[in-house]
Amino acid sequence: MIKGLGGFGDMAKMMTAAKDMQEKMGRMQEEMSRITVTGESGAGLVRATCTAKGELTALEIDPSIFVPSEKEVVEDLILAAIKEAQRAAEEKMQAEMSRMTEGLGLPPGMKLPF
Repeated sequence: MIKGLGGFGDMAKMMTAAKDMQEKMGRMQEEMSRITVTGESGAGLVRATCTAKGELTALEIDPSIFVPSEKEVVEDLILAAIKEAQRAAEEKMQAEMSRMTEGLGLPPGMKLPF
């Protein structure tokens, strides 16, 4: 018997595991498109909603802040709410990735490409 042939069985297992991981990643991508997170600023005067993938889907602005002289403040509040929603989306994505990859033996904090 030739040495090393036992490694082919391990290779087949690795290929199967890689295919399973690819399918799980595809399902997770779909799920992340459906999960939403919200960020707010100005004590809730501005709210931004994003998917867990970071796509902005909604923006709510309390009409009380529409004062022409406060234009820059309103713009800052909008940006802050969007950034908060995107930060929450990133956290959610990382939590889901950690949950999905915990059994793979990957180093903690390793970010996969997406």
